[in-house]
Amino acid sequence: MTAATATEPLNTGPTDDTQGYSARHLSVLEGLEAVRKRPGMYIGSTDSRGLAHCLWEIVDNSVDEALAGHCTHLSVIMHADGSFEVGDNGRGIPVDIEPKTKLSGVELVMTRLHAGGKFGGVSYTASGGLHGVGASVVNALSARLDVEVDRDGHTHAISFRRGLPGEFADDGPKAKFKKKSGVRQVRKVARRTTGNRTRFWPDLQIFLKDATVEQSLVMDRMRQTAFLIPGLTIEVRDERGEEVVEETFRFDGGISEFCSYLAKDAPLVDVLRLQGRGHFTETVPVLDEHGHLTPTDVERDLEVDVALRWGTGYDTITKSFVNVIATPKGGTHVQGFDRALVKVLNEQLRASKLLKNGDENVLKDDILEGLTAVVTVRLPEPQFEGQTKEILGTSAATRIVTQVVSKELKNVFDNPPRGQKQPLRAVLEKVVGAAKTRIAARTQRDNQRRKNALENSALPAKLVDCRTADERSELFIVEGDSALGTAKLARNSEFQALLPIRGKILNVQKASVADMLKNAECAAIIQVIGAGSGRTFDLDQSRYGRVVILADADVDGSHIRCLLLTLFYRYMRPMLETGRIFSAVPPLHRIELIKPKKGQDKYIYTYTDAELRRRLVELERKGQRWKEPIQRYKGLGEMDADQLAETTLDPRHRMLRRIRVEDAEEAAKVFDLLMGSEVAPRREFITAGASELDAERIDV
Repeated sequence: MTAATATEPLNTGPTDDTQGYSARHLSVLEGLEAVRKRPGMYIGSTDSRGLAHCLWEIVDNSVDEALAGHCTHLSVIMHADGSFEVGDNGRGIPVDIEPKTKLSGVELVMTRLHAGGKFGGVSYTASGGLHGVGASVVNALSARLDVEVDRDGHTHAISFRRGLPGEFADDGPKAKFKKKSGVRQVRKVARRTTGNRTRFWPDLQIFLKDATVEQSLVMDRMRQTAFLIPGLTIEVRDERGEEVVEETFRFDGGISEFCSYLAKDAPLVDVLRLQGRGHFTETVPVLDEHGHLTPTDVERDLEVDVALRWGTGYDTITKSFVNVIATPKGGTHVQGFDRALVKVLNEQLRASKLLKNGDENVLKDDILEGLTAVVTVRLPEPQFEGQTKEILGTSAATRIVTQVVSKELKNVFDNPPRGQKQPLRAVLEKVVGAAKTRIAARTQRDNQRRKNALENSALPAKLVDCRTADERSELFIVEGDSALGTAKLARNSEFQALLPIRGKILNVQKASVADMLKNAECAAIIQVIGAGSGRTFDLDQSRYGRVVILADADVDGSHIRCLLLTLFYRYMRPMLETGRIFSAVPPLHRIELIKPKKGQDKYIYTYTDAELRRRLVELERKGQRWKEPIQRYKGLGEMDADQLAETTLDPRHRMLRRIRVEDAEEAAKVFDLLMGSEVAPRREFITAGASELDAERIDV
């Protein structure tokens, strides 16, 4: 795989420079050079998420062996030196010589993009890592990668440094390295012993210094994998902390156990298991005997396995997987599942007379209330959108999943298992109840909208609105009236609106919808944004292109931000999902320079104590003096309008932090723990963290 990039700017018309622009100005990236040049194309990012993606690429190779029935044990070790090791008892990567490249199989897989056992269609019938770039990409982005393969009565070893094969003189990535191709036999093992062990040290030239893989993330992923592959034993060991943490996962019940594990409410009906398979024809490039990719019609089998149950609650949990690879954004298999649910439930409701002639059909949202479902499909070479594999694109999956789920679910309702007839009836009644509630709410909402249109109700008096209503309009939710006065003078009234809130809003994590709507601050925010709330939220009706939380840079400000994020997460989540919620980042300090040099700003703003210390050291080294004491802002109200505009409001100079769904989800979890109705988890949290408290920091 090669990539070409122009090193000269693109000319928009004939100039004298055109004659000097030739092929020598093009750079060609050979092999793994393209990966190191553009790592984001292969792993998404170079932060913690990208590092975790590298670990999943290696883990997925072992999982593929388990899916093929050749692996029963998998281990993941997070070493104290920052390296990661994955081992399995699968067949082991081939170590014999591949005739075309004259390289051993393990070196070929680790150094060539799109090389592996998943393209010919015979080694794996279902696989998660289908791009053939996983292991080689991790190799390219590692300061060191060691592979040991148990096969044919020997342990074969090979090492790499940033994708180049060779040998290290000692342990660790900084050891002396000598380039050398080929594997070496390091010891004898029993002839029946097979498997792989891969250990890699992430390259700090590529990844951010603070990139890490959280222990909880690995544990959740491995637990999930053990659920999806019954009988597979997975051991996880984290050696990075003061104490070594070990966990072992094995679930023989498969996704039925997974469904019960995910559900948080009491069950209305036992877990239902729906299984089946279908066939489809796909035209794909296949390697022929001459090594050429030839378009060929291939018959595919698609296996469907679904576990679902309805509970007494109202939250919906749906997890979907393709060959045990999670597809958090769904895809064609989830579309087929949803379509089947709506079709079968409406048929059953009509047959049971719970829906009468003239009644509206129930919708997907009515059916999903209280539903916990795990949707899995297995097929060779699924079509994903991008290397991160978050969405399944294989179009045939929709039809096959719809057929299988429709047939099996209809059979469950027509011939209920022993003792499940009444629970299944309760499910139908729950769905009808949800539909009636939705229709009643819609009627009330429509009446209210008509009333508002007639009465021409005004927006809250405290809103300081802007003149435009296009995509660049911004609503600043300002903490306190004191900051509002300054913000009025600092804002650009053309596109920046202000809404002050008094102190801390209601903690909506444990409040009912009715209490939330009664709260003046919550109601004002929802009213000003103008797009509704909860299931009725319509993003297209939002009056502002983005919402910016403008709070003090202290503990209270953080508390207010968390409360606001919890409100948006629970009742206006599409704002978060589309990246429209931001947090302003006001400065903590202002350094006033004495006799600034020509072209140098008189004031320097810093945002953390560490940044302040670093800037002062730089100024001292340059012989630059500053006025003492250095101003430390306790709140936004201490800034004048020019300072607030320059540091926090002016798009040309300000810093905004985009809030992701994960951030709001974490905020909701924290508030559920610290301020929820369950006392026991809070007591355990406080007791567990008491020993970590620095007593000297407590004011006496």
